[in-house]
Amino acid sequence: MRGGLACVAVAVAALAVSVSASGRAAQLQHVTVIGDSVADGIGVDSRAKALIGQGIDLDLELAPCRRLEGVSCPVDGVRPQNAIDLINSLGAKIGPDVVVAVGYNDHEDEYAGNVEDTLAALRSAGVKHVFWLTLRAARHPYITMNADIAASAAKHPEMTVVDWNVYSRSHPDWFQDDGIHLKNLGSEMMATLIHRSLLQAGVAAPPPRIVTAALPLAHRGHPYRAALRSLGGTRPYTWSLLERAPAGIHLEPSGVVEGTPRVKAGRYTFDVQVRDANGSMTTRDLTLRVAR
Repeated sequence: MRGGLACVAVAVAALAVSVSASGRAAQLQHVTVIGDSVADGIGVDSRAKALIGQGIDLDLELAPCRRLEGVSCPVDGVRPQNAIDLINSLGAKIGPDVVVAVGYNDHEDEYAGNVEDTLAALRSAGVKHVFWLTLRAARHPYITMNADIAASAAKHPEMTVVDWNVYSRSHPDWFQDDGIHLKNLGSEMMATLIHRSLLQAGVAAPPPRIVTAALPLAHRGHPYRAALRSLGGTRPYTWSLLERAPAGIHLEPSGVVEGTPRVKAGRYTFDVQVRDANGSMTTRDLTLRVAR
């Protein structure tokens, strides 16, 4: 039996410094994300921001109509800085790791040169690693522009291609009617892909692991107590329920499952989440068997 879904508010806390289990300060990698109106979906979705921000010091620099170079297109009478001007204006504030998700407003015949000019600006700013998202090829020019991204990556070892086009190809439900701009689920999936790339590159601090695989047997009407265990990540941990536990049972932020079950005998499955001091989180299904 599964419990009903509980309303979960995901709080986004970008922590630049945390305390490890040994008590030493752990410095998180500073990551700047430069995007246009597509990536801007992450900026307005709290869960997407939480997903991408796990284990990093996150700086979102997102603006509709942004172009890599030249004059950006107007939105509400305002033209945002293009990516190169933004990079130059950030100066030392830009992270050593930068994610670029810009291109939907750029011109196909200029994009290859714009990518190279943007990479040059990032090098001048001291950026060490660039993660560049491909464009969802909902329109023919984006196929050519994705080839430009791949060609630049082949010449620049500091550039990693994050293939959003392939990752999203079979998921039209992630997108609005234009097939490009994101619904909430699409924003969360883009954030997940970016975070996965940062994790694989060793930029994002790894999340904790829930090592509790099974809960001890509970008896209806009798006090119950069990402690959940997690390893990795950065202490302290904070535990929460993503689904309602059986009536009478609750989960403490410390990871202690306790209470007096008031449900009939059976098996009850619910999701738990652990979040570490870096904001990294992991979820797991747990099953509680209740006997008479």
